[in-house]
Amino acid sequence: METPNGNNLTTVTEFFLVGFQCRQWLQIFLFCLLLIVYCGTICGNLLIITLVSINKNLHTPMYFFISQLSISDILLTTEIVPDMLHLLLYNGGTITFAGCMTQLYFFGASEAVECLLLTVMSYDRYVAICNALRYTSIMTSGNCAKLAATCWLLGFSMVLIDNLTTSRLKFCGLNIIDHFFCDFIPLQEISCSDTFIVQLEIMLLSIPSVIIPTIIIISSYANIVFTILRIPSNTGRQKAFSTCSSHLIVVSIFYGTLFGVYVFPTKGESSSISKILSLLYTVITPFINPIIYSLRNNAIRQAMDKTIQKHIP
Repeated sequence: METPNGNNLTTVTEFFLVGFQCRQWLQIFLFCLLLIVYCGTICGNLLIITLVSINKNLHTPMYFFISQLSISDILLTTEIVPDMLHLLLYNGGTITFAGCMTQLYFFGASEAVECLLLTVMSYDRYVAICNALRYTSIMTSGNCAKLAATCWLLGFSMVLIDNLTTSRLKFCGLNIIDHFFCDFIPLQEISCSDTFIVQLEIMLLSIPSVIIPTIIIISSYANIVFTILRIPSNTGRQKAFSTCSSHLIVVSIFYGTLFGVYVFPTKGESSSISKILSLLYTVITPFINPIIYSLRNNAIRQAMDKTIQKHIP
């Protein structure tokens, strides 16, 4: 490739991911910790999927969407953590251009799907609490399947547009990404071409994938809180709130870190802070989701006990 000044530039065919640059003992500690978290994430989410599949008591819209969220969490963490463990072992590592774009696509798609699923789950809780008499007629199995399919199709198709534009960016010589995976912002920072179109696409795509879901979630919970406060008995209020408290915790953690990284990044934010925030929604959130939903949910705990008693003498 040649610049207007006639200087030759080397087109990048692979990137070097810096990962976490720290002392060896800390890298070993992080490796062990993240390996345990990854195994716990896979086992916990597979347990949720299995319990929802084999227990008829969990064949309801809420648990169906929880199992869909578990599938999304497995996809997200499997795309990120194995490569991150490799980076910790070898103090960084290379990834091909094609591999980087593939990782970027599946990461973005699984994040978009998670945003949409959390939105659908908030709508499900809204109908269950604010329109309880019509819940069974609105949230039928067919409608739930259509909503879930829409989340997956929209998530994977929206991100594809931005991924294709990012793949057309020129990377001339500078191939060091100060992150532990290929993300949109670090890639734009090292690109030698104009990134205005990519930034514009990200802003436009954030409207259906992040902004509108956020508005729906806030509106749903505003109505839920208003409805719960109108319940005369304390027992009734506690029961109504317990049905959506787990989801509210997951939404707060996921969207809080997502907005911190992409929507309202701090000026002059260091790469270390950015990596820690990225860890929260790519690694920690998929790990704690099944814990929150199982420990705070009597139906899942009972299904787990029933399954264990049935298969273990």
